[in-house]
Amino acid sequence: MGASLLITLREGLEAGLILAIILAYLKSAGLQAHFRTVLLGALAAVLLSLIIGGAIFAIAGEFEGRAAEAFEGIMMLVAVVVLTGMIVWMKRQSATLRNSLEREVQQAIGAGSIFALALIPFSAVLREGIETSVFLYAATEASSPVQSTIGAVTGLVLAAGLTWGIYSGGYRINLRIFFNVTGVLLIFIAAGLLIHGIHELQEAALLPVFIEHVWDINNVLSDGSGIGEWLKALLGYNGNPSLIEVIAYPTFLIGGLWYFFAIKPVIDTPTPEIATNIQEPTPKRSQEPEQATK
Repeated sequence: MGASLLITLREGLEAGLILAIILAYLKSAGLQAHFRTVLLGALAAVLLSLIIGGAIFAIAGEFEGRAAEAFEGIMMLVAVVVLTGMIVWMKRQSATLRNSLEREVQQAIGAGSIFALALIPFSAVLREGIETSVFLYAATEASSPVQSTIGAVTGLVLAAGLTWGIYSGGYRINLRIFFNVTGVLLIFIAAGLLIHGIHELQEAALLPVFIEHVWDINNVLSDGSGIGEWLKALLGYNGNPSLIEVIAYPTFLIGGLWYFFAIKPVIDTPTPEIATNIQEPTPKRSQEPEQATK
């Protein structure tokens, strides 16, 4: 439940922020007439994401035995790659996200292309939706479907509420701190998914085992019930890990955390042309009385 909640909260808020930035820019420029295009583009991306997510679960249901274990293992490793890629991308682009989105919106409106404008929220929300679908499948396989569903829905509701609050000005949160904290937590979740993926691939005989159980402490903290089961779903805890799991977990975790904190956000500022265009409506209104007097 915790992993799916954090994933949907993070992904949902990322998608929501993109929408909020676009809508706030259109509102400040007096272009509310384009709201419908932006919202329709986002809605189309949500629907397509649901279809893709449903297809992933449907395809998974067709496999049995070793094939099912192989599919689950591969999907978990894919989730690890996509998840870490998303964390890195957001850390790098956090400082330039607003400027780049506003620039894209301005160019689309300037070209008079409704399709180009709708494509901006569509592509952004679809990216987050596909990522969420992959993550939720991996999280569901690592915990119970009921817990994953409850966590996912809770995360989406919280993300929607935070997005609305940020857009309306009702909430003020430090997004840099939020994404840094959730980024660290997601690295731990990614490490857990990596271990689950390795375990499934070993069960499918696609990876060597070497030493099947380096230790076994399930009699002290079982990974099948209570706190151990919760730690297994959230952080990948395994009471009797194999040698590859023992090596892979700290290697990924240490390397991932080091790289995350070493990343420097890309610095960007609006170009003079963009800044002029944003401020253009104000002088136009100030000139109207002079023209009327003439």
